[in-house]
Amino acid sequence: MTIKKTVAFFYGLFFSVQIVGAQQYSQTIRGIVIDKISHTTIPGASIVILNTDPSMGARTDPDGNFKITKVPVGTYTIRITFIGYKEMTMPNVIVNSGKEVILNAPIEEDIHQMQEVVVKASDVDKNKPLNDMALVSARTFSVEETRKFAAAVNDPARMVASYAGVVQTSDGNNSISIRGNSPYGLLWRMEGVDIPNPNHFSGVATAGGGISILSTQLLTNSDFMTGAFPAEYGNALSGVFDLNLRKGNNEKREYTFQAGVLGVDLAAEGPFSKNYRGSYLINYRYSTLSLMSKMGVPVGDAVTNFQDLSYNFYLPTEKFGNFSLFGFGGLSDQVSEAKKDSAKWEDENDRLNSTYFSNTGAAGIKHAVILNSSTYLQSSAVLSANSNGYKEDKLDMTYNPSFNTRSNYLNEKITVSTVLNHKIDARNSVRSGAYFNEYFFNLTLRDRNADTQVIETPLNVSGSAKTIQLFTQWNYRATEKITFNAGLHYLRMTDNNTFSIEPRASVKYELNEKQSFSIGYGLHSQIQPMGVYQARRDAGDGTFDKPNENVGFTKSHHFVLAYDHALTQHLRIKAETYYQHLFNIPVKNDIPSSFAIVNNEQGYVTDPLINKGIGRNYGLELTLEQFMHNNLYFLLSTSLYDSKYKALDNVWRNTRYNGNYAISFTAGKEFKSTSPAKNRVYGINIRTFYSGGLRTTPIDYAKSLEAGETKYIDSEAYTQQVASYFRTDIRFSVKRNRAKTTTTLALDIQNVSSQKNIYGSYFDAQTGKVKTAYQFPLLPVLSYKIEF
Repeated sequence: MTIKKTVAFFYGLFFSVQIVGAQQYSQTIRGIVIDKISHTTIPGASIVILNTDPSMGARTDPDGNFKITKVPVGTYTIRITFIGYKEMTMPNVIVNSGKEVILNAPIEEDIHQMQEVVVKASDVDKNKPLNDMALVSARTFSVEETRKFAAAVNDPARMVASYAGVVQTSDGNNSISIRGNSPYGLLWRMEGVDIPNPNHFSGVATAGGGISILSTQLLTNSDFMTGAFPAEYGNALSGVFDLNLRKGNNEKREYTFQAGVLGVDLAAEGPFSKNYRGSYLINYRYSTLSLMSKMGVPVGDAVTNFQDLSYNFYLPTEKFGNFSLFGFGGLSDQVSEAKKDSAKWEDENDRLNSTYFSNTGAAGIKHAVILNSSTYLQSSAVLSANSNGYKEDKLDMTYNPSFNTRSNYLNEKITVSTVLNHKIDARNSVRSGAYFNEYFFNLTLRDRNADTQVIETPLNVSGSAKTIQLFTQWNYRATEKITFNAGLHYLRMTDNNTFSIEPRASVKYELNEKQSFSIGYGLHSQIQPMGVYQARRDAGDGTFDKPNENVGFTKSHHFVLAYDHALTQHLRIKAETYYQHLFNIPVKNDIPSSFAIVNNEQGYVTDPLINKGIGRNYGLELTLEQFMHNNLYFLLSTSLYDSKYKALDNVWRNTRYNGNYAISFTAGKEFKSTSPAKNRVYGINIRTFYSGGLRTTPIDYAKSLEAGETKYIDSEAYTQQVASYFRTDIRFSVKRNRAKTTTTLALDIQNVSSQKNIYGSYFDAQTGKVKTAYQFPLLPVLSYKIEF
């Protein structure tokens, strides 16, 4: 089937929805109002749904809970007020008939106690991060954005590619480079605790993968940070995903079923019993490609499988605080068999048998307790693990396989944490905590040396390692216009006695209700992947040593200056400029070498390294954003940046991720049906990227021909740039509310123009030529979801 016919088929299927009679449906909005710092509940707060006739609202009961029934389906702004606290608005609250809307509303105490301050409701509250200590380079993102943005396919990492300073490094996975840094510099956190890379088909020493394991059915509004983050975040250089899980409905059972090109998944939530406030929320997904393959449908040369499970059980008690059991797990693998017909071998890859697997999971318990009206304590324990393996054999001309490579990496971690929040008064609050991590690993790598054809074992080790992280930070609201945040983070790796003391500080000054300036600084550091420390070297006498066991952390000073201006109630413009000085970068301990670990895409580096590299990233980011208003939103992001490094060869070079510029435009419009087809919402969303290509190193053709594999000219590292990247994605959707269900049919057409974006070049030993690898062509992704 041709591309045009494929698009026409999905287009016709998408719009073949029958129109039926009109009917008005409604749903319940309920939730809880709490103090933002102490988490104590607030009785008597007023909740009003704006622009409803007649007016709809409620007040919180003695436990801080509220309920508004029979709210017509639609999109609303909710205002929450209480004397002595700042007014809070929650824009774009979507009410569907299929599920109740359950809100958690943390409101901030006003520094002028007992004086009711009148503030106009404004959608710009959406720009503020949930973490009140994050004053620069941070914003909240909603689950609705991950569902709505074109080509985001319910994946937070693909969704944030629309934000300034973020570049997706490949169509084939969701790895992102933030402000010119390696994807490895990204920290994933869930429920306040660090978690392993939560993606299917992920490699080692990277923060991305093919498909997110985390279901949007479990996530609620979360924070994303791109630099100079507060003191509570450590062991990260480029950015932070701080993910929050929502609690299941504790009053009624609800379900979601979704089927699409990527997978089939089912979510269930509800109360454990009628007389208990606890709830469960669980989601399971299975690869559609696996199902199609098992039914005999051809899905390509490689067989791809994945499945995942995620959950959150909320278990409150009367006297001992609230407990939560949460976690996720994902299994993924891909098997490719070589064609046993040399006439069909077009390049070297066609003669390879390969098996790859990537399994990741985490299971945790969280305890949260309010010690008094001003103090909140949260403690967690998490067991996590990820296992990656790859084997590859090469068929000779008689179709007999010969060994190429074997790897098997098992990494496990136990994390115990405790964080104390204390509100001293309306102006001052502190947050302090400790994280203890113990790593267990079993790492094996065997590879054939292309030059000598000898099978080498640069990694074959099992053991453990420990890290300790301590932090404290203070938030001071000097006036209504000036907020100051200062903190200190301490990171120590006990096994090689490496440590880092990291000061952090930021200030925000609000000129008026519409304009603000912010400035931030932070020293940040990150440990190396475990396999780097465990690399072994043949000492020549039958023994081995570990040249990298004392390698230190990579470090970076972050400086940020930001300006934010709300042009209207719904439209804002934001500018940020930054400078990052990287130092202590591990580089190859070889003076002519240009190698630095900041360019590593994935995998363990087993060459001897030394912490003598430096780097610098600087840039300017501009954002023009309209939050949903009159059923229209858009986001225009522009990034101009430069990313360089210097290894032992003492030459300033581009990093692999130095694209120099990136522009993205994301927009969407919703059309509500009129009689006789009410209760339908049609949506069209578009996202366009235009960015500078990643950097690459020229191929040494003569050495490649001699070695039978790709060899590069090391002295000219990253002097070439891949052609500029351009791609447009479009998403069509139609949502329909019925009496007790909500259905959504969506079609994502990725790379709608089928642009041939270049990924890179490689030497093909089969043909003896240098070939170009391209990224994904046009890809339609159809999905159907029902909530009930």
